[in-house]
Amino acid sequence: MKTPAKDAKINPQDNLEKMRHTLSHVLAAAVTELYPTAKFGIGPAIENGFYYDIDFGDAKISDADLAKIEKKMRGLIARKLKMEKREATKDEALNWARDHGQDYKIELIEELPEGDKITFYDMGDVFTDLCKGPHLNDLSEVGPFKLVRVAGAYWRGDEKRPMLTRIYGVAFPTEEELNEYLKRQEEAKARDHRKLGKELDLFCFSDLVGAGLPLFTPRGTELRELMANYSLSLRGREGFKKVWTPHITKTDLYKTSGHYAKFGDELFMVHSQVNGEDFAMKPMNCPHHTQIFASRPRTYKEMPVRYMEATTDYRDEKTGELGGLSRVRSLTQDDSHVFCRKDQIKEEVARLVAIVKELYTTVGMQKLRARLSYRSDEDKYLGDKKLWEMAQSQIKQAAIDNGLDYFEQEGEAAFYGPKIDFMAEDAIGREHQLATIQLDFVMPERFGLEFTNEKGEKERPVMLHHATLGSIERFLSVFIEHTGGWFPFWCAPEQVRVVTVNDQISDYVAKVTGILDKIVLDKPLKYNELRYTVDESADSLGKKIKRATDMKIPAILVVGPKDAEANEVSVRLRDKEEKVKLTKLADYLKELK
Repeated sequence: MKTPAKDAKINPQDNLEKMRHTLSHVLAAAVTELYPTAKFGIGPAIENGFYYDIDFGDAKISDADLAKIEKKMRGLIARKLKMEKREATKDEALNWARDHGQDYKIELIEELPEGDKITFYDMGDVFTDLCKGPHLNDLSEVGPFKLVRVAGAYWRGDEKRPMLTRIYGVAFPTEEELNEYLKRQEEAKARDHRKLGKELDLFCFSDLVGAGLPLFTPRGTELRELMANYSLSLRGREGFKKVWTPHITKTDLYKTSGHYAKFGDELFMVHSQVNGEDFAMKPMNCPHHTQIFASRPRTYKEMPVRYMEATTDYRDEKTGELGGLSRVRSLTQDDSHVFCRKDQIKEEVARLVAIVKELYTTVGMQKLRARLSYRSDEDKYLGDKKLWEMAQSQIKQAAIDNGLDYFEQEGEAAFYGPKIDFMAEDAIGREHQLATIQLDFVMPERFGLEFTNEKGEKERPVMLHHATLGSIERFLSVFIEHTGGWFPFWCAPEQVRVVTVNDQISDYVAKVTGILDKIVLDKPLKYNELRYTVDESADSLGKKIKRATDMKIPAILVVGPKDAEANEVSVRLRDKEEKVKLTKLADYLKELK
């Protein structure tokens, strides 16, 4: 194939994945020149860029080393080296890997079927890599890129295998897109929920407690309970009833549901010292809720039956995959389950969609896309394929009926049924999968659930799984970053801070706090009393205001002698300052919600 000239019109978007994949090879080539004994794992193209997993041996690589690696990459690109594909037999490939001391490549090659042709890509005469491609024709086509960070990654994701160094890079068709991405990343660093969680005193971790087990401070607990209670209140309004289930269960429950066979490695096991029984800490709540439904006879007249529970579940996640509140071992789900007749599915899904829309509008993340998650041809799903086809068609129709902006994706379904996963966009344009609605014909069958229909016959109910926030911990990681820690007034852990100019006005401060004590903010939470503190320390007024601003308090009330004389307070909001008469303070603060 003829190599395009440098000034030829190449569509950068069409070549973007090829460019990113090619850059992973350029990265490996640069590393080889700088660290000749390096051994390579895999180096794929990914969303926004590329990475390569590398064993540097005794060399310690950090972000400080990226500049020299990137400089070496740019030197290679300037040479306009060609990327040429060639084939080899398995024996030839193994000989190449052994000759070059590439142990990880040997492992990959040995797993390939006998007789298959194995492909290599040569970057001129400077670097060769085992790869399926595709790649650019030559390095003159490479566009704007930057190496961004170094991370650790276990070989093949296995904690028992060597820890490799993963170097990440980003690449885009134009310099403008690259700069815009880097700008967003800087904004993301400033909004990192782990950083803000510490600064705003929301949560912490302890080595004595364990990785992935967050501890919430009074402020953080206030926030999580406000969000959980709001979610529960929306569903309570729609006829959901609270239930409670224990945190451990006999493993028989999850063997019946199918979870044990699918997720047994993720279970925390508990062994009874009294009678030798094996229990599991619950990783999810749906099997428990089936047993409440099955605890007594049901008839068509009481359908649908709706349960909800905000409860903590436990999953034995790999240490390397844990990250702040985004991935934890103790996760609290605002879980819901509906047991209904087939002719009630449409109405119940519509009810759940309305709840999702209302909650995410309230928290300022109303731009939602719905991923319709279907089964693939893999042998990991339970239930008859015809039931799946029916369920998937109903999920799609529900998305159409409810006017959802949806897209379809195979292989993302739960093992027991298809689902609608809601993707919420945050303030800097990132998408996060949060709420979900899942349609399940399988679990009612496995547990033998039934109700008596109008004809007096036994009928199997349909089960709908739903979480509005999803994992509350994960939701909070997204919400903290979405708001940058400036929470809406209604859910801020501390809504108001009163700061005093001096200690000569205690009587007037008492008048102010007397008003604050009587304020009740009804919406979106009923009987929501105003949350405030008073800073009467001996620090200067400037220090007090800075302290309150650093804690991102929505409203700061400055009270001094002049305010007392005028019977008013000076209100500082994030975007403005104004004087408010004491007689109007209650109504003013109610409006802030």
